[in-house]
Amino acid sequence: MPPSRIHRLSLTHFRNYRAASVQVRGDMVVLVGPNGAGKTNCLEAISFLSPGRGLRRARLEDVADNQGDGSWAVSAEVEGALGLATLGTGIDAPAADAASSRRCRIDREPVGSAAAFGDHLRMVWLTPAMDGLFRGAASERRRFFDRLVLAIDSEHSSRVSALERSLRSRNRLLEVRNYDDHWCDAIERETAELAVAVAATRGQTVTRLAAMLRERGAASAFPSAQIMLDGWMENALVNESATAVEDRYREILRASRARDAAAGRTLDGPHLTDLQVIYAPKNMPARDASTGEQKALLIGLVLAHATLVAEMTGIVPLLLLDEVVAHLDPVRRKALFDELAKLGAQVWMTGADPAAFVDIGAAGEIFDVESGQVSRRG
Repeated sequence: MPPSRIHRLSLTHFRNYRAASVQVRGDMVVLVGPNGAGKTNCLEAISFLSPGRGLRRARLEDVADNQGDGSWAVSAEVEGALGLATLGTGIDAPAADAASSRRCRIDREPVGSAAAFGDHLRMVWLTPAMDGLFRGAASERRRFFDRLVLAIDSEHSSRVSALERSLRSRNRLLEVRNYDDHWCDAIERETAELAVAVAATRGQTVTRLAAMLRERGAASAFPSAQIMLDGWMENALVNESATAVEDRYREILRASRARDAAAGRTLDGPHLTDLQVIYAPKNMPARDASTGEQKALLIGLVLAHATLVAEMTGIVPLLLLDEVVAHLDPVRRKALFDELAKLGAQVWMTGADPAAFVDIGAAGEIFDVESGQVSRRG
């Protein structure tokens, strides 16, 4: 099973990198340096080689070097399921009267969107911003889970975006005092189709990931989770046909027009689904676990997901782990490195202290990051 692997990464006018290139030989890539040096920026650049807005969910314009003309580019020579390829993405200098448009290329040929990168490269990431996931808002957990789905189905983000656009169209129409019922019917038909497509993919993924978590169980050094989706549509699709659920949602939307118009938003649908997580060792909601337990649980969840991605797509995903080892005790830290080695993935990790990565051994490739420059140590 081939891993997704980057051999060379080049950044141009991306964040604090005016021009940088990193050539990688191994599977354990460690970026070390002081805070603010650009370690996370490097991982963010890699994350743009997948659909979506990257690991910080930044606007395209905001990742450009503020000393440049507003353009930026990320390019990588990768090896994956289809062999060697060069992936590239970025934006041109924005025109005064036009929004920036992201460009994507494979082997220098334009492709329709970053979803095409999924044929070559799959990736999963974990960042400090996710540490409060289990205690945070439902929208954050939903976004996190949609990202997990996306690593398996590279078209998922486009369907989620289309659903959000359709919901906005309906909300705007309901603001009109005497809106056209037939027009609203058409929008709700589209909304229901997209909603069921999104919910079905989520439901399939949560079922498979829950099974993977059970399978790993005590074999992992990281605690297991029980997961489920709190959304009627995802649950209904387990036993009902997509057509039946679609018809039901369309009826709900039609009956809820007055209520939704008063609220200014659509109050029912998969755009409100939540991810419920149970800390299995103590059979309690993950939000009630300690900070350390939650962090270990999240790592275990991401490792299980990476294994699932490999099984379902035939591609071992690239892992981006930002400051993940910093707060692990030595035993857990070594266990993480052992599990990563067993997974067979290429892993990019960041940290301020090189000593935290000593247990990686000869497999580790350490790079120093300083003021937008990356250099191999030793």
